[in-house]
Amino acid sequence: MPEQSNRIGEVAALEEEIAQLRRAVVSPAVIDQAIGVVVAYGGVRPDTGWDVLREISQHTNTKLREVAEHLVQWPHCQWLPPGIRRCLDAALERRTPSPGREGEGVEGR
Repeated sequence: MPEQSNRIGEVAALEEEIAQLRRAVVSPAVIDQAIGVVVAYGGVRPDTGWDVLREISQHTNTKLREVAEHLVQWPHCQWLPPGIRRCLDAALERRTPSPGREGEGVEGR
């Protein structure tokens, strides 16, 4: 019986490892797609889109991959968690020059 229990534990550990590897493979693609969503929504450059994603992740205490997944689904489901939406808008506001102050945003400093 202990041998069977040991095998079950090994199978569970292997299944978890496979799930982690799948997430690791998918994550970069989802993150790139999310950067595209931020670029399209905020009219910013891709490097700024990456900074915005990181900022949202840090300020909402949400894994970057999860933030990216929400942003990629947003155009399809028309819903974004309120905390992520507030953070996204605030981050973009800080990076977008105000009218009449062209070039004075964070990128221009």
